Amino acid sequence: MKRLIFPFLFFLLIFNFSSFAQQTEESSKQILKDIDTFFIAGSILDSHKEPVREAEISLLVDGKPHKLITDHKETEKTITSSHGTFQLNFHLPEGQIDKSKIEIEIVKSSYKRTTVELKKEDFAQKGNEFYLIKDITLERHLGAAFWIATVAFILAYALISFELLHRTVAAMIGAATMLILTYTLGTLNPEFHIISFERAIEAIDMNVIFLLMGMMIIIGVLKHTGVFQWCAYMSYKIARGNVMTLAIISFFFIAISSALLDNVTTMLLYTPVLIEIAVALKIHPLSLLIPGIMASNIGGTATLIGDPPNIMIGSYTGLTFMQFVYALTPVVIISMMALVIYNKFFYSKEYKKGKVEDINAFINYLREEYKITDKTLLGYGLFIMALVVSFFATHGFWHMEVSIPALFGAGLLFTYAIITKKVKMLELIEKDIEWTTLLFFIFLFIIVGAVEEAGLLAVIADWVHNLSAGNLTVAICLILWVSAIMSAFVDNIPFTATMLPIVAYLSKVMPGAESNVLWWALALGACFGGNGTLIGASANVVTIGIAESAGYRISFFGFMKYAFLYMIISVAIANVWLLLFY
Repeated sequence: MKRLIFPFLFFLLIFNFSSFAQQTEESSKQILKDIDTFFIAGSILDSHKEPVREAEISLLVDGKPHKLITDHKETEKTITSSHGTFQLNFHLPEGQIDKSKIEIEIVKSSYKRTTVELKKEDFAQKGNEFYLIKDITLERHLGAAFWIATVAFILAYALISFELLHRTVAAMIGAATMLILTYTLGTLNPEFHIISFERAIEAIDMNVIFLLMGMMIIIGVLKHTGVFQWCAYMSYKIARGNVMTLAIISFFFIAISSALLDNVTTMLLYTPVLIEIAVALKIHPLSLLIPGIMASNIGGTATLIGDPPNIMIGSYTGLTFMQFVYALTPVVIISMMALVIYNKFFYSKEYKKGKVEDINAFINYLREEYKITDKTLLGYGLFIMALVVSFFATHGFWHMEVSIPALFGAGLLFTYAIITKKVKMLELIEKDIEWTTLLFFIFLFIIVGAVEEAGLLAVIADWVHNLSAGNLTVAICLILWVSAIMSAFVDNIPFTATMLPIVAYLSKVMPGAESNVLWWALALGACFGGNGTLIGASANVVTIGIAESAGYRISFFGFMKYAFLYMIISVAIANVWLLLFY
């Protein structure tokens, strides 16, 4: 009997559970019939049609907050992605959309609080499900976050400019101040939210950081072969003792290399050579290094791959490598000639100190003194360099960032040097990698990312747009000069990114702009402007960092004394060129 009772009870339990499940499913279907489900997707954009990250989106029903469904959980709000996209999912009682006021509210510091009403006719309907794709544009609001970020930015640059602190420490304080204010005052009042930690990390261009690190390692290994001293000897031999001729040869070599590679890589490679030349001649290395920086930034302007702003413009517009060459090479050549003349007046006295009485004897001395010390390591290093450079030249075909071959080549060369015990690992890491320079770039990227997030760059771009008022000549001059001045003090990468949609719009609506003249104005301004200050371009910071580690330091204003005036001259040449030939 007991044997029959247990199976019977088990069967009864299963039957009751099935009946309960069936009733539950039927009741759920009935409940779902009484509920409307809404699916909304889209993007939040600024006035330049650029995505707005980390904007808070909430739903209001008759003015009151309504729950959203995210990952099967109810939430009060959702946040836009790094691409400005969002998805909303929510439920309403059946037919409530006909009776109630349904709104989406978007909140983001430095933007006006925006509310968008949703109506039934906006949706595509399938049964009890409603679908909508909607892009929403936010207008800028110059609130507390904007002014705090702007003041912190100016103070950080003042500390760097007047050398009250080392530039790396000043940049670190500026970046950290914006973050600490975001997470203290910004927590109490969203109007004080400047930049989140996640956005700050995104603002750091790791492609630049890894490119610099990789090339520093390669140069650090090659330095042990004596190749840079040998290059100094060969340069002097070609110039036959004329320091001015030597300088001109160096500048044009740097300009051509910057056009074919990029200006940062060129200066990383050639800075040790210039220092060795100056030491041998007993002249100050900065008399060769500073004009060399000018040449690298000017030369890099000539091609699509020579400077990051050109890469960005080419990618955005589809302009080809040869279009850049045809449009920009002539003005680059003229600007290089102007550099030669300018440098003759500025450093002629310094170059006279390098005059040698017996040139042949000095050349023989350099040949004996500056020999290749390790041909095996040099051969392997040159092979790695050729491999890296070939990837630099073809990185567009591979859709590969330039930092990848730099790190790959550095890893191969570093491994070989350590295995063969030709280089001490700790010594190379401590002395040859310019950690202060890398940290400076990291903190500077965060500072610029903060003022970009707060809207300073967008305000400047809008000012250019409004002031041009449909006049092509005014637009050319404004884009060129504003880009140049801004690039002298702000990293030209985020500024160029902000200007791209503005220039694209002006190129469409202005008669005569179909010649791409406004794009060339942006390229020339962003690239030439990098010469204006010590922190205006990556090549500047890298070169001065290497010189500083070798014991040759220059102040912010000491650099500007030479560089800013030449920047004005080169931009003026570009302005005349654009107005005459476009």
